[in-house]
Amino acid sequence: MHTSPLTIVHVGAFMTGLRVGPKHAVQIKISNGLIRRGHLVLNFSDRDVARACSPFGSRKFGRRGVNKALLAFCKQQRPDILLLGHADMIDSATLMEVRHAVPGVRIAQWNVDPLFEEDNVRRIQGKLSVVDNTFISTAGKPLDAMRAGSHAMSFLPNPVDLSVETGRADLARDLAYDLFYACGHPSRPLREICGQEWNMDEFIGLIGKRLPNLRMALGGIGGRPHLHGARYQDILESSAVGLNISRRADYPLYTSDRIAHLAGNGCVVAIERATGYTDYFSEDEMLFFSSLDELTDKLGRFAAEPDLRMRVAEAGRARYVARFNEQAVAQFMVDVIMGACAPEDLPW
Repeated sequence: MHTSPLTIVHVGAFMTGLRVGPKHAVQIKISNGLIRRGHLVLNFSDRDVARACSPFGSRKFGRRGVNKALLAFCKQQRPDILLLGHADMIDSATLMEVRHAVPGVRIAQWNVDPLFEEDNVRRIQGKLSVVDNTFISTAGKPLDAMRAGSHAMSFLPNPVDLSVETGRADLARDLAYDLFYACGHPSRPLREICGQEWNMDEFIGLIGKRLPNLRMALGGIGGRPHLHGARYQDILESSAVGLNISRRADYPLYTSDRIAHLAGNGCVVAIERATGYTDYFSEDEMLFFSSLDELTDKLGRFAAEPDLRMRVAEAGRARYVARFNEQAVAQFMVDVIMGACAPEDLPW
């Protein structure tokens, strides 16, 4: 285990006030974990710096400026690690210049978007020749395929951070909602659930028809407004079960980072068995399902039996926090980047 303090420049979509951003964001949790492990972390918001470098406040026209700014920042701070999280404004050529200007610097990237999105794969691969390590929130064969050329590639779980996920729905017998689900675009693209493609407006509508007394908190469904910031956190704290559905379930361990929001706030996580999370959690810790019938049956039971729901939620929260807390994730990243453990030696 690497324990010496490091200086880390972390590049990502951090909130600076120029744009509203989610407090539950992965980049915030990773930085928190690194700091709590004793490292100096200097957050660098590539998107907002690009906007600030453009006379029009546009990222597109600020690309040259943000790359110059990052290079100058690294020359000044001389980090041990330059960590990139979805830092799409930063060019590979700039990273090579950083290597030349800061001898010995280690450069790594992390990505929590799916590997079934070709554009995301292209963005990751675009930096493979200039980074030392890559961390991706997908495991199994899709991750192995990204290791072409023996690149150091590791699975990255979605971290939970109890300074962010502060709710304890698992300790509340009476909650405002039986089920929570939020969706950016219900029909673009369709979600594949238990082998069938769904418009999520229709999927949630079907659950409502089968369980007409189920109290649902919904964001982005049926034209409802999206949930952000404190309102989003309020809903999480008030919901018994959270439906954790990504675009498809056949990419091992891939899921939206919503899984950490749900588990950390004490909601029962409802997730397909096909995701592979049965390798980490038992049937007594999450609501696993393999069919719509099984999902609705279990939702009905959890709504009718709060004591059962609380036991499952508390156990799932405890397991998720123990395995995938922000400090454990940050320590694993540092150990891999600094060569203290192999990229495949997962501690989870």
